[in-house]
Amino acid sequence: MTESIWNQVKQELSTIIGQNNHTSWIEPLSLTSLENGIALFEAPTAFIGKYVNQNFSDQIRRQFNKSGEAVRKLEFSVPKDTTRKQRKNKDSRLERPGRADRHSDSQTSRQIGTAPLDPRFTFETFVVGKPNELAHAAAQNVAFGGQHTFNPLFLYGGVGLGKTHLMHAIAWQLCARNSKLNVLYLSAEQFMYRFVQALREQKMMDFKHLFRSVDVLMVDDVQFIAGKDSTQDEFFHTFNALVEQNKQIIISGDRSPDDMKELENRIRSRLQCGLVVDLHPTDYELRLGILHSKVAQHQESAFSSQEISNDVLEFLAHRISTNVRALEGALTRLFAFSSLVGRPIDMDLTQECLSDVLRSSERKISIEEIQRKVSDYYNIKISEMVGPKRMRSYARPRQIAMFLAKNLTSRSLPEIGRCFGGRDHTTVMHGVRRVEELRNNDGQVAEDLEMLRRILEG
Repeated sequence: MTESIWNQVKQELSTIIGQNNHTSWIEPLSLTSLENGIALFEAPTAFIGKYVNQNFSDQIRRQFNKSGEAVRKLEFSVPKDTTRKQRKNKDSRLERPGRADRHSDSQTSRQIGTAPLDPRFTFETFVVGKPNELAHAAAQNVAFGGQHTFNPLFLYGGVGLGKTHLMHAIAWQLCARNSKLNVLYLSAEQFMYRFVQALREQKMMDFKHLFRSVDVLMVDDVQFIAGKDSTQDEFFHTFNALVEQNKQIIISGDRSPDDMKELENRIRSRLQCGLVVDLHPTDYELRLGILHSKVAQHQESAFSSQEISNDVLEFLAHRISTNVRALEGALTRLFAFSSLVGRPIDMDLTQECLSDVLRSSERKISIEEIQRKVSDYYNIKISEMVGPKRMRSYARPRQIAMFLAKNLTSRSLPEIGRCFGGRDHTTVMHGVRRVEELRNNDGQVAEDLEMLRRILEG
């Protein structure tokens, strides 16, 4: 009975999410039980279960409900034998001789293909949070040779969100797994430069041999070749040649393939054939985690006893939200300034040392603008949002607007409350906490928040 229902649901899903998504994500699942409104699935890997839950759970629940099964929640498990095997493989990789050599003091970079790899950019030093956990899991899946691989893997996101870090981490791990693996990592700009050089020197056969004989091709910042017709043409043929040989391709860009309008349609289509994963802008928790990680690395590498309080780290995580590079740069400057002037790192030193950084990162978004955008997004009037009605259709947008006001402006909770119909600061605090809970447990709320953040910061 359970199997027949799942087969019916799968058949409907194939027309809704497309055959490629269906083959990659739905076919590997097995429905093991359907009780008390919970559909329990067995997935070959934890990553597949997590990805399906984040991206297709609404469609799956909807199809179950149409078939007469009231499903309110999906749960995923991985067979115990698979989990043990994955753990054993991971342990053997961690014990692989030569792994520590990768981080030796004498080695500052490693040349793979045409671009050096930074020894700091490994999976061990990548701080994982909700905005980047899916991209991190996908990168690890390819790097560690998961049961289900994705080809190509396309990672995209804004500046300083970790794309290059993950690309380097994949390359390091691939070479650690197999030292004979021919991994070619370079930027799209370097690809274009080598292509032009080959044309000029009449060495196109050498160029083709170099790029089409690799085991893994990794190209960073692919948006750089957009609009460059000859380079795009060669990239397309290189891509096809490698795919035909079942070689792995890993690409990064600052936008999704759909948004790279100057890329040829045939290239965009190829990039979308595999797995496309977004690295979302960092949230407060992730920024704080990154800061703690960088402090630990600094103290270990410099054998430094410099201390930095949690208050300072929390202040920086709140105030510097543009990208991780700006955050790391601010921390490095703090340590250097403290060492040079011989003063402890406290709030006074922080504000003095980083005055220009803090000014440039001042949030310019107003509460009024947030209210206007949120009301437009949910198709309600601003007066209904700030008014006394407690209906969910008004209360949820109101709480989301409060959450955004708390995170995107420097206004205090009492000030935010006054802008929302004179509400008390405890009401604002409750609304913010409620949205934080929903963001972690409700995919639709998380998606709405991300979309609204982009609208406001765009």
